Amino acid sequence: MLSPPPTEDRADAPQSAGPDAALRLSEVLNGIAADETRERIAVGDLLKVMQERAFGPLMLIFALPNALPTPPGTSSVLGAPLVFLTLQLALGWSPWLPPIIARRSIARKDFAAFVAKATPWLARAERLLRPRLGVLAHPPAENIVGVMCFVLAVVLVLPIPLGNMLPALAICILALGILERDGVWILAGMAVAIASLGVVSGVIWAFIKAGLFLLHQLIG
Repeated sequence: MLSPPPTEDRADAPQSAGPDAALRLSEVLNGIAADETRERIAVGDLLKVMQERAFGPLMLIFALPNALPTPPGTSSVLGAPLVFLTLQLALGWSPWLPPIIARRSIARKDFAAFVAKATPWLARAERLLRPRLGVLAHPPAENIVGVMCFVLAVVLVLPIPLGNMLPALAICILALGILERDGVWILAGMAVAIASLGVVSGVIWAFIKAGLFLLHQLIG
C-alpha cells in the first residue's frame, strides 16, 4: 500500500530519468525504479519527472492495477487520485496534486517489482504508438477525453461489482493515446470506454431489477 514517505528531504528525481521527451515511458519508469539512492518513490516524484507529460503516465499508473485482478477496495484507493487528475485534464489545467496525494509513496523495491511486470506490456504497446490524428490528442478534443476519463474514474470509485476492469482498461488506452499523441489509440479508448459504461449500466440495472424482484416477493 502507498504510505507517507519519510520526513527527510530527498532529491526530486533521478537524473537518468529526466523529463526528456525522447524517452519512452517504459524507459523513464525503469530509470526511476533503478535509482538505488532512493528508498521510496513518491507520487510527487513522478509528477516532477514527467512535468507536462504527467497526465498520461499518472493516469496509466493509477488505472493499470484496476485493469487486473486486485483485492477488494483497490479501485476505491487508486480511483480517488484518478478522479482528481482526470478532472484537471477535462478543465485544461496543468497537472497538479495536493500534498496529501503527492506525498504518498511506495518502497522502491515494490515500485521496481510493479515496473518489471508492467514494462514488457507497456513496451509492446509503445511499439504500436506514434503521433497521428493529432487533432484528437490536443485541446479541445483532449478535454473531451478528460471528461470521459473523469466519468470512468468516478465509476471506478463506486462499489460496483465487475465495474472496475473495463473502465480501467479504457483509461489505460486513453492515457497512452494522450501520452504519445496518438489519435488512433484515443479513438480505440473511447470505444472501449463507451462499451464499459454500457456494461456497467447493465450491471447496475440488473441489480436494480433483482432488488425490485426481491422486494416484490417480500411484500407480495
